[in-house]
Amino acid sequence: MLLELRIENLLLIDRAELRPGPGLNAITGETGAGKTVLAHALDLLLGGKPRPGIVRPGAPEAYVEGVFDLPRGLLDSDGLTDLRERLAEGDGEVVLARRVTAEGRTRAYVQGRSATAADLRELGGRLLSFFGQHDHRRLTVASVQLDLLDGFCGPEHLALRDRVGRAHAEVRRLEAEMEELRARAGTRDRDLDLLRFEIEEIDAIGPSCEEERSLLAERERLRKVDGLRAAAAAGAHAIAPSDADFQGTAGPGVAALLADAERLADGVAGADPQLDSLAGRLRGLRLETEDLGGELWRYLAGLESDPARLHAVEERLDAYERVKRKHGGSVAAVLEHAEHCAAERERLENAEVTLERAEAELSQAGAERARLAALLTSGRRKAAPELAKRVVAELASLAMDGAAFSVELCPRGETGPAGAERVDFMLAPNPGVPAAPVRESASGGELSRVMLALLSAAGAGGTSTLVFDEVDSGVGGQTARAVGARLRALGEGRQVICITHLPQIAALAEQHFKIVKSSGAATDRVARASVERLEDAGVVEELCRMLGADTSDAGARRHAEELLAAA
Repeated sequence: MLLELRIENLLLIDRAELRPGPGLNAITGETGAGKTVLAHALDLLLGGKPRPGIVRPGAPEAYVEGVFDLPRGLLDSDGLTDLRERLAEGDGEVVLARRVTAEGRTRAYVQGRSATAADLRELGGRLLSFFGQHDHRRLTVASVQLDLLDGFCGPEHLALRDRVGRAHAEVRRLEAEMEELRARAGTRDRDLDLLRFEIEEIDAIGPSCEEERSLLAERERLRKVDGLRAAAAAGAHAIAPSDADFQGTAGPGVAALLADAERLADGVAGADPQLDSLAGRLRGLRLETEDLGGELWRYLAGLESDPARLHAVEERLDAYERVKRKHGGSVAAVLEHAEHCAAERERLENAEVTLERAEAELSQAGAERARLAALLTSGRRKAAPELAKRVVAELASLAMDGAAFSVELCPRGETGPAGAERVDFMLAPNPGVPAAPVRESASGGELSRVMLALLSAAGAGGTSTLVFDEVDSGVGGQTARAVGARLRALGEGRQVICITHLPQIAALAEQHFKIVKSSGAATDRVARASVERLEDAGVVEELCRMLGADTSDAGARRHAEELLAAA
């Protein structure tokens, strides 16, 4: 049940609070006063899309907040898994809210935390069922009629319908797979040739990331062999020059100079501990230098220019580049492409087996869908007469005594996600008139009453709050009184909020709210609308207005009081 509704800066409403109670709640007001703003506020709480210009002129944003009683067990639904942790069962109440900026951006909230419009649709749709001014026209849509019949059949039937939907989706998936397999069968040989060529091309190279790194390093060394020789020779000659260098002008190397210095230090060993320590370090440096000089000479001896090897390495790397350009730009991508080609080749080579297996799976899935759809049809055929019987009884209480109503099941050309048939609601508004589909036989007022009859008979909306936005349009007189009585009866087990322009309905409400529009102040030219709760004399005055009379009209007041007394 809706406990509180708060609205700020929504069209004409600057700020308003509404606290509807259990049973039937009527909302009335002059045409254009802003009654439908309340309906739009509730639609926003249900995740609806905001209309352009919904924010009050001059305001930065509009805000709508609804406080609902949280029924026990509501959060057990699969669709509310993501919200279950933040909505503890013990809370008792849940707050839904929506902000809409003047630019049209929206933010949704559940229990004060940021949420999505989808969250509001999932949760709000379980708390409140909304029927707009033209929702009775939805009865002319075959899918809506089917939904009403299935809802009347009960939760187990609805679960069966979900299974039919999943079975149908599986059949469609397998049909698409079959279509793809058949389409590819025509190009199978060509595709296999291409796959074999690409696999052989990659296998001929046998690429690996390790080899590529090794080849790149070897190419770099072979390209710069002259520079490497020069660098190694300079170091080797500096440490230990060859005999030819020594006999020339180069002079002794570093190793020979260090050896001479070591001999001089050994000659005075023991004379000064400090020099002895330094002499030890000198010896170590001499040994390391001699070792480094030997390694440089050996490295230099092993360096040879090899143009043939460089050419071979360049060709191998060119092959790497060609295959990388064709298949992803890296060796890893080439290897991955090779694996994909191998798997695809295997799949195509086994295409006939795959096709046979897919055909068997499709046949099995089709049989399962047909079995489930038959169960669905059986449940509908069993429930249809009972639903029609209850609707006829409800129509009699809505001033359509003598009307005939039936539910006809018409086979579809093929089984769909909702089963193997469509539904037609057949109505004969008056005795002796042949029944015809409601889309052809019912006027606007009659459609409104048929909708109320179906809601009552089928139990649509469960225990959630029902909101009707002027669904009583097109009716009047005693018929309006009958519609009001049905709305009040719907409110016996739940909360019903009805935006209405009929005094016969407003008089039956247990709580009455009025939308009042006033001109803006001198500093604010925008009109304002407010919500007032009416009691006793206020209700009488509003009923007089709805009857088209002034409050001073004694006859109108008497009529209004009679309407209230009859309630």
